[in-house]
Amino acid sequence: MGRGKIEIKKIENTTNRQVTFCKRRNGLLKKAYELSVLCDAEVALIIFSNLGRLSEFCSSSSMMKTLERYQKCSYNASEEIVTSKESENSYHEYLKLKTRAEFLQRSQRNLLGEDLGPLSTKELEQIEHQLETSLKQIRSTKTQLMLDELSDLKGKEQMLQEANRELRRKLQEAGVENALRLSWENCRNGGPDVPSDCQTDQSERFFQPLACDSSLQIGYHPISVDQLNNGVTSQNGDGYAPAWM
Repeated sequence: MGRGKIEIKKIENTTNRQVTFCKRRNGLLKKAYELSVLCDAEVALIIFSNLGRLSEFCSSSSMMKTLERYQKCSYNASEEIVTSKESENSYHEYLKLKTRAEFLQRSQRNLLGEDLGPLSTKELEQIEHQLETSLKQIRSTKTQLMLDELSDLKGKEQMLQEANRELRRKLQEAGVENALRLSWENCRNGGPDVPSDCQTDQSERFFQPLACDSSLQIGYHPISVDQLNNGVTSQNGDGYAPAWM
């Protein structure tokens, strides 16, 4: 009577699970050893239990050498796979770019009026529509650039006008200040450029009129002949000399 088929699933009983682990681990290590001896193969076996205990077997002298050999083979294989995929993707990308470049070159020649013979009427209409659209875009862009430049020039003009007005105001203030300063200095020093009001003030300051009797007469006063005769008569009668003596 043969053994019954065992269902492969996790053993829930802890004791049974541990017993099964030990038996099958020992059998696996035995099989690895037999394989390495019978077939002259390099075998490395690493087992971790559910509790973290390590069990290993290596047919070579060092487990590290076997692991390095495994990494080298695995890395080269993965690198070859990646290289082949990249080469394939690059080739497809190259084909797409080549097709796109040929289409653009053909479209450029058609827009320049070349190679129009094989084209149909519909294709020629499409090219004409593209040319009209391109011209509209060019005109619109040119107009916008001119408007932007005009706006910039207006802004610069306003700035220059403001600066000009500010400089003019400062010059006027400086001119008035210099004129007042020079007038004041000339007025103090009595120079030839003294203003009339300053000269009038100085004349009125230093030359004041003197109070005197209005009957006092000084200087030459013309007299008539009658007055002269009367003077002689008075001299003869009163004994005084005339005024002109």
